[in-house]
Amino acid sequence: MGTDDNFVISEIRNFNRFYTNILGLLNQSLLDSPYSLTEVRILLEIDKTIECTANALIEKLNVDRGYMSRILNRFEADELIIRKSSSYDGRALLLYLTPRGKKVLSILEEKSVNQIEGLICNLTDDAKGHLIESMHFIIETLSPGLDTTKEKS
Repeated sequence: MGTDDNFVISEIRNFNRFYTNILGLLNQSLLDSPYSLTEVRILLEIDKTIECTANALIEKLNVDRGYMSRILNRFEADELIIRKSSSYDGRALLLYLTPRGKKVLSILEEKSVNQIEGLICNLTDDAKGHLIESMHFIIETLSPGLDTTKEKS
């Protein structure tokens, strides 16, 4: 790694700190909810994944099995999810959001939209376009180095 690489790494880390701070991603709870970023992401994945299992979540989100188990048990106790045996494989437990879980996720998604609206409300249309182009550029530039074969959405 050369000096230029060190500068790029430093700048990427600086941006990551800025972005996680501006969105409050390191807060104990996300969007003034009782749930962490990881927990909200798990709810989102359960909602959008067909035949979602704990193993699929562990693999996709790279979450420790024990931590995932504790989160899913909490979600079940909070009546956010239900587990049902698969009709194809009785050993597999499929995860589904309950109506309460869907409502919680909907509220969090609305808060997230409002948060982003607050960030961009004073930007010009040109600035918004440049922001979107920049985000696309980051995704396209860094994606070849990532294993995206796990993505289903």
